[in-house]
Amino acid sequence: MCLTGVDYFSTLGYQPSIAVQSAGMLAPIATVVLIVVTLFGALPVYSYVAKKSFAGQGSIGMLAKLVTGWPGKLMVLVLLGFAATDFVITKTLSAADAAVHLVENPNWPWRPGEEPNAGLGQQIGVTMALLVLLGAMFMRGFKEVIGLAVTIVGTYLALNVVVIGCGLKYLFEHPTKLTDYVTRLHDGHWHLAHNPLGAAGGGPWTMLAVALLLFPKLALGLSGFETGVAVMAHVRGRATDTAADPVGRIANTKRLLITAAVVMSLLLFGSSVVVSTLIDPTEITPVSADGGLPLNDAGQPITEVENWPKRPAAGRALAFLAHGENATARDVCPFFGPTFGTIYDASTIVILWFAGASAMAGLLNLVPKYLPKFGMAPEWAQATRPLVLLFTGVNMLVTIIFKANVDAQGGAYATGVLVLMTSACFATVIDKWHQRTGAWYRRLPWPFALITLIFVYTTVANEIEKHFQGLTIATFFISTILITSLVSRLVRSRELRFTRFQMADTETRLMWDSIREMDTTVLVPHRPGRRTLAEKERAIRQEHRIPRDLMIVFIEVELNDASDFAPEPVMKVQQEEGRYVIDITGAASISHTLAAVSLEMAKVGRPPEIHFGWTDESPVSGTLGFLLFGEGNVPWMVRDLIKRAEPDPTKRPRIIIAGL
Repeated sequence: MCLTGVDYFSTLGYQPSIAVQSAGMLAPIATVVLIVVTLFGALPVYSYVAKKSFAGQGSIGMLAKLVTGWPGKLMVLVLLGFAATDFVITKTLSAADAAVHLVENPNWPWRPGEEPNAGLGQQIGVTMALLVLLGAMFMRGFKEVIGLAVTIVGTYLALNVVVIGCGLKYLFEHPTKLTDYVTRLHDGHWHLAHNPLGAAGGGPWTMLAVALLLFPKLALGLSGFETGVAVMAHVRGRATDTAADPVGRIANTKRLLITAAVVMSLLLFGSSVVVSTLIDPTEITPVSADGGLPLNDAGQPITEVENWPKRPAAGRALAFLAHGENATARDVCPFFGPTFGTIYDASTIVILWFAGASAMAGLLNLVPKYLPKFGMAPEWAQATRPLVLLFTGVNMLVTIIFKANVDAQGGAYATGVLVLMTSACFATVIDKWHQRTGAWYRRLPWPFALITLIFVYTTVANEIEKHFQGLTIATFFISTILITSLVSRLVRSRELRFTRFQMADTETRLMWDSIREMDTTVLVPHRPGRRTLAEKERAIRQEHRIPRDLMIVFIEVELNDASDFAPEPVMKVQQEEGRYVIDITGAASISHTLAAVSLEMAKVGRPPEIHFGWTDESPVSGTLGFLLFGEGNVPWMVRDLIKRAEPDPTKRPRIIIAGL
């Protein structure tokens, strides 16, 4: 829970101020909407995902099972692109905000001046240093990371409870602060840059409507759910759990998600109320009370949040209170001040830096489960340390591109989070649809369909608000993954890609051992439905001049999903009309299956012969058929696969083509 929480809870470092920048004085109302979506939308969906994808593959794993073939593989690659966007930006954004808390701490010896971009070099340098330290920590091991997360999260939550709790206590004792806040709302002094209804001010219903339209801007407060199920493989279960049905692990993961969601909801609401009432909005946002935007040197409105003039509490509202940086904050609690504020900053810096740990854990759980399995990454991608080095390098590049600006990365972060949550919603709806029967309105899970619509709206609204900035950044990750994955698959297509055959029954195993012990075995591929075995044998003996006393073993291969890279096909050996027939199902490629059968035979007895007939297909169509559909150019590919897999020519099965 704490490993998930370092991502989820650490957003308190910047979420309260982002809420004010995005929703103005309506931030508490918009936060309530966010909490409702969290508890009654995201939580039910991910509880179902935990039940169906308990190996730690999350919503991507659910969809991968529901959509097979190349369309399914491409969809998974696209979603991995969004997951990479989410997890990579989680690390860079959190490290950048940690750098903000460090550089702007009053005790920081090299605190920059007030001029624009004065602290840019420090900001980038500190951010990159934190990312390097995070990568170095993962090089040591994963268990150490989990243990450290408990201490970090426990300390951070305790300090936030103190800050928020003292703030709420002060409001209870000084109700005039709440009265002033309500007066601001009533007078229309919302400090709201873009009112979606186009009007200034309004009554309670108008405020609620505006909050409903604005809550997508607070979507960063939804992070953590995908990470929660991504690290599910590390959740302890019960002694009675089985690999196919780990009831205990599923129950504990649901408990993890519920605990994190409830704790975060309480902290989000409390922090939103405290920040909106105890900090003057001008300390957080440069937007005027009537919604006027700040102006640049040319007198033009500055529309992009990342370009707004920096305010003292922007990106660090709770730290602003903890430091007692205004008169009200100093009155909230007697020990609020530089000392306590520095302790709070230190805790915030550590958890924001460590938030990258949950993101790194998510990546290290997802990538080895998909790309190497699909043949779309080198084998070293299954190892932890090379991946850590790769991801750390990517983080450094992203930090330089965005100049370690928290606001500039917010759109991409929200895009990754929301797309993955939307995919979880779709996966849940599709899975429940497949489980039900009857008319469509009976099969459709209406509550989950409504949740899906809410997340679709939230995702689209976020993209429009950010001018599709997040989608643009995600497209870079998606394109990179697609290109490198397809190139890797093309390069690795001529690997043998064989793990083992699963024997259908005991009789198959006995007959398979008998065939392998023969002095000379002639293997003939056969496609059922075209010619009978007798006709095939008659033709093959005549065209290939095979003596009558030499037994022929027929191989029938049934393709399943040609996009799989290394399946474990099922072998069944039987006798039909006095002939041995090896029936193989669940294969991804005819060539790979035939090469694997012959090589397995060569390990025990004399290398067999594989007899093929000529084909009229062109080399181009045959190669494309081999790459995409698992068939085509079969004799040549079998020969090439055998040659690559067996370096000793005397142990290689022979390939014979005749019948021109």
